[in-house]
This record gives sequence, C-alpha cells and structure tokens, in this order.
Amino acid sequence: MAQNAHLMSVKGPDGRSLTLADLPKPGITRWVTRRKAEVVAAVNGGLLTEDEACERYDLSEEEFEGWRALYNKHGRKGLRTTRIQQYR
Repeated sequence: MAQNAHLMSVKGPDGRSLTLADLPKPGITRWVTRRKAEVVAAVNGGLLTEDEACERYDLSEEEFEGWRALYNKHGRKGLRTTRIQQYR
C-alpha cells in the first residue's frame, strides 16, 4: 500500500480530491481547522495510517483521536479551538 499511496487520492473535507502532496507539510506548528480536517480526511480515507499521521505531524494518539472524534461528530467546525468546549 505504501508504494501506491503517492498515487492515491481521497475525498477531502471540502469535497475535492486530496493527495499526499496536498497535505500540510511535516513540522507544521499552527493547526487551523482546514489543516486538521485534511489530516483526518486523509486517515479516514486510507491515504495515511493513523500512526503515519501521528509520526509525520508529531501528534499523540490522543490528540489525533480527539480531532477525529470531533470531525466525525461535528464536521470541520468541531475542530475550531475557540469553540472546542461547545462541541465536547
């Protein structure tokens, strides 16, 4: 699967095709809702594994699972840090 991952695309949070090249660059420190949603969509669609995403972006499993749960329940709006208490 890793060999084909560079050729794959999945549906992104905005409905457009999302590839590995479209994902945020590793080492990012400012996580806006769009970037979080792209990473969750990539994992949900099979473009990356959860472990690969956590390693690539230096995320804990708990942090990523929190993003995933909020995104799956509330969509992109659930990933807003300023609104996080409303969605928990």
